[in-house]
Amino acid sequence: MASTNVRIGQQALAVLDVALRVPCIFIIDAIFNSYHDPGTGWAGTAGRVLIRVFGILVSSVVLVLSQKALFKFYTLFFAVMLGAVAVMINYYATSHIDFYSAYYKAALGFRLLPRNGPTLWLGMAVVQLLFGLGYVVLLNVQSMFAALVFVDIMIPLWGLIIELPVDVRQLVAVASGFILALNTAACLLLKLKWFYYSCRYVYLLLRHMYRIYGVQLLLEDTWKRIRFPDVLRVFWLTRMTAQAVILVYVVKVVRHESGQQVTLTWDVCWDLFSNLIISGCDSTLTVLGMSAVISSMAHYLGLSILAFIGSTEEEDKRLGFVAPVLFFILALQTGLSGLDPDERLVRLSRNMCLLLTAILHFIHGMTDPVLMSLSASHVLSVRRHLPVLLVSMALFVLPVALSYALWHHYVLNTWLFAVTAFCVELCLKVVVSLTVYTLFMVDGYHNVLWERLDDYVYYVRSTGNVIEFIFGVIMFGNGAYTMMFESGSKIRACMMCLHAYFNIYLQAKNGWKTFINRRTAVKKINSLPEVKGTELHDIEDVCAICYQEFATSARITPCHHYFHALCLRKWLYIQDTCPMCHQKVYIEDEARDRAAFSNNNGYAAPGGDLDEFADPGRAEGADAAAGGAEPDNELLEDNDSIEYDEDEWGTLNGGTPIEEDYINDDTDSNGD
Repeated sequence: MASTNVRIGQQALAVLDVALRVPCIFIIDAIFNSYHDPGTGWAGTAGRVLIRVFGILVSSVVLVLSQKALFKFYTLFFAVMLGAVAVMINYYATSHIDFYSAYYKAALGFRLLPRNGPTLWLGMAVVQLLFGLGYVVLLNVQSMFAALVFVDIMIPLWGLIIELPVDVRQLVAVASGFILALNTAACLLLKLKWFYYSCRYVYLLLRHMYRIYGVQLLLEDTWKRIRFPDVLRVFWLTRMTAQAVILVYVVKVVRHESGQQVTLTWDVCWDLFSNLIISGCDSTLTVLGMSAVISSMAHYLGLSILAFIGSTEEEDKRLGFVAPVLFFILALQTGLSGLDPDERLVRLSRNMCLLLTAILHFIHGMTDPVLMSLSASHVLSVRRHLPVLLVSMALFVLPVALSYALWHHYVLNTWLFAVTAFCVELCLKVVVSLTVYTLFMVDGYHNVLWERLDDYVYYVRSTGNVIEFIFGVIMFGNGAYTMMFESGSKIRACMMCLHAYFNIYLQAKNGWKTFINRRTAVKKINSLPEVKGTELHDIEDVCAICYQEFATSARITPCHHYFHALCLRKWLYIQDTCPMCHQKVYIEDEARDRAAFSNNNGYAAPGGDLDEFADPGRAEGADAAAGGAEPDNELLEDNDSIEYDEDEWGTLNGGTPIEEDYINDDTDSNGD
């Protein structure tokens, strides 16, 4: 029970912390969107600039304050506001209220205050006492000075009761306000020492973090500490809610004055929604707020899909980060906040279509590993396969439906071409994933090793990667045309450079590297002797990689070990050493040892030359050479009782240097 209360208290403090930072975003947004009149002269312009800079500076400092300092700041701020409101009420009451006439009528026609004098000043006295009490408590005024504060606040009201002249009452109210202002200034000056030490502490803390962790971790820590995404999200939702209430009220008033029926039809709702969306991205801060809302929606969408397909990968939970970053980059690239309202709505809808295709691509990246895992592990449960297959089919159907709808309503342009290309690319990825999934499932239903499976998977993925590379080049050309003839910007140029490097250059480099490594591996496999027929049957052993028997043939390494050609080729993609003893596998033909070959247990095949094993000295030398190679990859090391350095191993191996080809294991099965 206690832990629950503590957790609820912490959550309440977190909510209050976010709520107290939101006004700073409102102030900064209002300052940036405020109107500037150039006809007021240089003095007025300089004054407005100074006020704006001061407002932005103060708001930014308050925004990044620690939680304790933030609560302290708002305590002082609310105390000052209560004192100011008390002074304003005193001045207004002494200047405009007549206790003995019809003195008050609200703007909407409601009579909120009582009409007789004693009831009115008693009500005002209660209100002023409450304001004074809040002022004293928040500023922590001592008892003696607190009594003087109450007297100072109530003096103008006493002037009303004894019916002093209007000029005298106004003078008393001004004097009371001046005394209260002096008391407030004195209290704030006493707090100045605390403010200085707080600022110094923050400065030393930031300097310490900068020296140890650097700017990046400092910014990340500040971003998390002030809960900036939550602040932006609350700011945007609050702004949209307030504007929605105002728009609905204005529409009702206009329709009522024009004599129309006050009903919210579909057209009216669409107009309201369009106006809200247009105003929701009219500045950089509102675009950031919309990005924060999109981040929350994408995050929960990603979690839902992961739960549906049964994935537990932590790396797949980054959809809530990728989606808002991409939306913000698209907004900057297209200059969304600076467009006219009608054009802004069109551009926003186009950006959302591009964002939708990117999200679908990311979801495919989440489902593809699960699909491959289920097929490779030969899981036969339909309940495990069905959700992933349903998501894959949805990833195929949705791009087709989106492309059909867009082509049905819009003419061909660079944006429509880009969306269509992304949709076709996604459909291609889904087809490739389902084809590889089918191949693995077919392999799972056969007990015999399918030696051509790796080749078929490589051919399918390579075809998909080549087509995807072609799409990347086409999209680069489309972006270049857009930048030169439609809307060029520095952000777009930077994004094109990143696209050219990651999606064109690196993909071509990795694809070519995969092709060279496969060709090298095939060359190495073909250079090894092959055993078939009765000679293979006499071995009576299994492959040391897959632990399955030799059905049709086996390849023999120079260190006299037997493996399946497919298994050994996959191993050679990683490194050029024997899985059993870590000797070099590939040796040129003219330097190849023609000695007899034994199986993985040391059994010599019939008809082989046994001279090497007849000589104990040569056998010991062979064993030493076989076991003396120290593997570079510690994960594959199975015998660490004998260690040699590189020079000694080179001497034992006839001076042949050790060469190991390290390539990305994913380049074979996934060229992305």
